[in-house]
Amino acid sequence: MPTFYNFKQDGNTHSFDDVFISADAFRQGNLWVWGRNSYGSLGINDSGSRSAPVTTFAGGTNWKSSFSTGGQTEAIKTDGTLWVWGYGGYGALGDNGGGNRNTPVTTFAGGTNWKQVSTGAAIKTDGTLWVWGGNNGEAQLGNNDTTARSVPVTTFAGGTNWKSVSCGFYHNAAIKTDGTLWVWGANNATSIGINGGGGSISTPVTTFAGGTNWKQVTCGYLTTAAIKTDGTLWTWGYDYLPGPPGNAGILGNNIFGGSRATPVTTFAGGTNWKQVTNNDLFSYSATKTDGTLWIWGRNAYGQLGINDTTDRATPVTTFAGGTNWKSVGGCAAIEYIDPVL
Repeated sequence: MPTFYNFKQDGNTHSFDDVFISADAFRQGNLWVWGRNSYGSLGINDSGSRSAPVTTFAGGTNWKSSFSTGGQTEAIKTDGTLWVWGYGGYGALGDNGGGNRNTPVTTFAGGTNWKQVSTGAAIKTDGTLWVWGGNNGEAQLGNNDTTARSVPVTTFAGGTNWKSVSCGFYHNAAIKTDGTLWVWGANNATSIGINGGGGSISTPVTTFAGGTNWKQVTCGYLTTAAIKTDGTLWTWGYDYLPGPPGNAGILGNNIFGGSRATPVTTFAGGTNWKQVTNNDLFSYSATKTDGTLWIWGRNAYGQLGINDTTDRATPVTTFAGGTNWKSVGGCAAIEYIDPVL
């Protein structure tokens, strides 16, 4: 059943099936943030954590998309500008400085044609891929060296057909418009899925699985998860935590510990996975086309939302249940505002 509105132009009643409205008209809105704020990652001009959503210090109702993880936040406005705040060590904010920022600032590169952003990487509307921040000796910037960059630079691979990008702690992954999946950075315990462990890959390469039907990808600490256009969910890398207990079932393959050198499907299987995201480097969340929300991995602080603190090595539904989950992400969200018509 469509939702009906009485549009101002002619006073008649129409459904949204009757009209075309730019998608950006629905995506603009307030930017809300919450959670830990040690490095000013909430952008509210202080370092106090918030247990309930608050708007950023920058304000405004023209935020289009956001990404928040690892002590920093990035967001794009409807005017195409890219804003960053939070932890600024190793040039992580791309603003040509090394200090933390507790309010949003634009990257040094500037511009009004930014399309999609992750932590330390972004894609422009012209299809170019840009990276910045620490290289940690692991070559995770993909520009053929291990030198940190405090301003955005293009990857060594170049090209103008990059579609989406995701950044992990030591490695990155991106999908091109032709459906190919590319990875680079640390290959500790096969975290980038090229069928070999150890060393680093300083320029983007395709995964061992190959294929031209990759739809979406997300990176964690030493693991990666991705969805294909056929709706299957794949994971690879090393189920490892830097502290006890040492593993948390992050790969979702019903095993605590161990690694996978090439992409494998999760224990849950299925062909109706819609979107997957890494939560806190050590756990994942995913939605299915039936509207259900699934999570797995580390749960020491209850981050899986299943009413306990036990890690899960296979995807499980949240305690809230339901079949009306639309999308999932980190601790930042855009409030959609209906357009004025």
